[in-house]
Amino acid sequence: MKASLKWFAVLTSIGMLLILLGGALVTKKDAGLGCGRSWPLCNGQLIPDEITLELLIELAHRLVSGGVGMMVLILSIWTWRKIGHVREAKFLSILSFGFLAIQGLIGAAAVKWAQSDFVLALHFGISLISFAAVFLLTLLIFEVDKKFEAEKLIVDRRMKFHILGITIFCFIVVYTGALVRHTESSLVCKDWPFCVNSQIGLPENLYEWIQMGHRAIAGIIFLWVTYAMIIAIKHYKHQQVIYGGWISAFLLVFLQVAAGAFVIFSRQNLYIALAHSLFIACFFGVMSYLVLLTSRSTKNAVLLQEESSLIHNSNQQSSSSISLH
Repeated sequence: MKASLKWFAVLTSIGMLLILLGGALVTKKDAGLGCGRSWPLCNGQLIPDEITLELLIELAHRLVSGGVGMMVLILSIWTWRKIGHVREAKFLSILSFGFLAIQGLIGAAAVKWAQSDFVLALHFGISLISFAAVFLLTLLIFEVDKKFEAEKLIVDRRMKFHILGITIFCFIVVYTGALVRHTESSLVCKDWPFCVNSQIGLPENLYEWIQMGHRAIAGIIFLWVTYAMIIAIKHYKHQQVIYGGWISAFLLVFLQVAAGAFVIFSRQNLYIALAHSLFIACFFGVMSYLVLLTSRSTKNAVLLQEESSLIHNSNQQSSSSISLH
């Protein structure tokens, strides 16, 4: 594969991470209306007269999103032409740009017309799908599958359930986390892991329910990933991509939970909050790759069975030939 395509794919993946972090920063700083109700211009001007911090954050996010959007479009066309023979390449190309376009339209709609917090919380999840598609395209371009001999990978039904289940459940974690940000519920509970450690009980209002609901869901996915990693360590040491994938997933989800706790301890330190978003994005990228490999498992099993049958028939024919002589 040409080095230029590889470098471009890496830069585009980094750009997608910047979009995710930029969106989180816009929400954290309440800069969504930094440019007023004007889009794509800022306060109806190409170059705004009055410059504020919120305006700079929102404008920078728009510029980065637009630039990276063009990069994603170029990468989609480029990979379609170069590795279109790989069965997932065309689908991922469409998915990456399609969901990025949807994300941009939702962002524009949020500026032009007021949206509820429950709708705005979808924004991060849609961006995450586009990032995952770009990330998977990058892995395909680097032919990571061949390095890990993924064409020989066979995943049993139990492991498939955990991979697909955790990936889907991750969206609930992401959505509730985004809802915490959009409803400004991050510090409604001053303690961790409970809302008030000295008075353990049920949440008393909507904001506490959103915050504690997110914590509970994050705790569930942490325990679930831990269990799946233990299974991988016991039964998949011979398949490095699954073994290493689950260890990576565990480390990332651990960091994500730890960052979530430190958001409370630090009273919403900006850098820790952005790291919290970064870890869940990387975790979803790893899980998406495991999903891609799982989709190939059935085909690999069929091919392996056919290969075994051919070898068996060949051995039988050789034995018959020898006995005749």
